[in-house]
Amino acid sequence: MRLLSLYLIGLMFGIGISISGMANPAKVLNFFDIMGAWDPSLIFVMGAGLLVTVIGYRLVLAQDAPRYGDRFRLPTKRDIDPRLIAGSALFGIGWGIAGFCPGGAVPALGTGRAGVFIFIVSLICGIFITKRILHNQTAP
Repeated sequence: MRLLSLYLIGLMFGIGISISGMANPAKVLNFFDIMGAWDPSLIFVMGAGLLVTVIGYRLVLAQDAPRYGDRFRLPTKRDIDPRLIAGSALFGIGWGIAGFCPGGAVPALGTGRAGVFIFIVSLICGIFITKRILHNQTAP
């Protein structure tokens, strides 16, 4: 049942990304082009996502425990540090260059476009490189 739930949640997310046009990098890049072919629709997609998240968190966290776990595992770190700022900046720069964020790129894999595969491979390589760098920084 857990796998079916995960599949349905992922399917619903992918359909939402596709319907909203966020699997189309040109639409995302037009959002950033405020002096040209600006497309403000991404604001509404983000706003709708934020609304669903706020409502969802309130409903889920009102439960004693998650449906498929013994306890909630929420982040405890709340400070804004240089790593958070650098990561956020890299995310934004990558999103602005490629027109994809990870959440929009995964459903876009279904389009079969080479650019999507290049982005996903680059994303995975970046994750491994970052993990390697951070592991080397924390090793004694």
